[in-house]
Amino acid sequence: MPRRPQTAAAAPPPARKVPLRKLLRAASVACGVQFGWALQLSLLTPYVQELGIPHAFASLVWLCGPLSGLLVQPLVGHLSDRIAPAASPLGRRRPFIAAGAASIAAAVLTVGFSADLGRLFGDDITPGSTRLGAICVYLVGFWLLDVGNNATQGPCRAFLADLTENDPRRTRIANAYFSLFMALGNILGYATGAYSGWYRIFPFTVTPSCGISCANLKSAFLLDILILVVTTYITVASVQEPQSFGSDEAEHPSTEQEAFLWELFGSFRYFTLPVWMVLIVTALTWIGWFPFILFDTDWMGREIYRGSPENPDETQKYHDGVQMGSLGLMLNSVVLGFTSVVLEKLCRKWGAGLVWGVSNIVMALCFVAMLVITYVAKNMDYPPSGVPPTGIVVASIVVFTILGAPLAITYSIPYAMAASRVENLGLGQGLAMGILNLAIVIPQVIVSLGSGPWDQLFGGGNAPAFAVAAGASFIGGLVAILGLPRARIASSRRGGRTGAQR
Repeated sequence: MPRRPQTAAAAPPPARKVPLRKLLRAASVACGVQFGWALQLSLLTPYVQELGIPHAFASLVWLCGPLSGLLVQPLVGHLSDRIAPAASPLGRRRPFIAAGAASIAAAVLTVGFSADLGRLFGDDITPGSTRLGAICVYLVGFWLLDVGNNATQGPCRAFLADLTENDPRRTRIANAYFSLFMALGNILGYATGAYSGWYRIFPFTVTPSCGISCANLKSAFLLDILILVVTTYITVASVQEPQSFGSDEAEHPSTEQEAFLWELFGSFRYFTLPVWMVLIVTALTWIGWFPFILFDTDWMGREIYRGSPENPDETQKYHDGVQMGSLGLMLNSVVLGFTSVVLEKLCRKWGAGLVWGVSNIVMALCFVAMLVITYVAKNMDYPPSGVPPTGIVVASIVVFTILGAPLAITYSIPYAMAASRVENLGLGQGLAMGILNLAIVIPQVIVSLGSGPWDQLFGGGNAPAFAVAAGASFIGGLVAILGLPRARIASSRRGGRTGAQR
């Protein structure tokens, strides 16, 4: 879709580029958001099974995320594209970032206190019983949490794209900063989830309806609110938004505004082949990631430690496995942060498409390794204490750690590629991030609906879902290597933009 020409008189003077240190501060909200997301990923699947939802249906709870993300992130991106920067004292992206952060804070309080609120609704708090009231409160909080996550991350990505003026190199750097803060949030979140003594520091969190593991979860979410407030303030106060953008719907209002959904899906007809390739590889990549994201710590608790959240006699072994899984995810985040630092150099040397493709192949190999570990653990005799052999635990931790490198690439390269390619189509960056989000949430719907029944079909373990993840990751890697640009994307350090994109 061609851009509308502007007269010379209306053209604003060239704006000074935003310093990289301010881009760093603008991306800091990712730390607060990801802290809560790390707690969500490592602790909530086990927690919801403690409330009484069977393992086969635990993945269905995660439908809240894609269903909210299917509309919320594109809608928020669309609305923020339509707001003129001068119309709000915080510009057009930061009000949505602040509102999303407030939603996250309210959501984690709801989730953390769901067991206590469920008791007020008459739940039976006997261990092993199904707590319907707590489950209902939890689902409300979980849905609100995903709405807040989508309402925050989409505008923040678009905010960074606005600040970099879609310069390919600066956009990759800004997204690498975002990934770096996501890694920091992951490290803090997973470390918090791995620590089992929070209930001693916050003794008021232990109640008749909320035992030690529940109190640790509640305490971790209280810490999340503190970190979220600090990082959101840094982002909102870090830099003023530019008054003009390369592709700005607010600067070019039409007399007849298109309906939102029509504009969202109607924009597909303008997509070029490179844009479609980015969306296809993104979808395959996330089909690979979601089984791991849903069941990583659950896999450690069930398959490696042979525990169960449903059986009171095996609950402690399950929680030991969950905590060990959280430790592995913390190491995963350390590798994620390191990879984010060197990612720009890798892309300049080998090309973003090749780096993305190789990372997906590494993902596939790691998921295959998890299948091998599952098979070995299942056929190995454990000592009478029930503690898994050290070699099995170490191998599992190593796989979790290695996966940090492809995760950093997943958090950065797709967004940078989408931001640079849709600029040529004249679409707003908020809408562009929403469209990319569709390639993430649709696979999540598929995995959430299918992984539980698929696992039950083969005996109830997590291995079948990981097999699907390995296949999707490998195919995505091949598509990225063959279908995405392998040439380096050059950009002038003086502010001009050149590209070797196809």
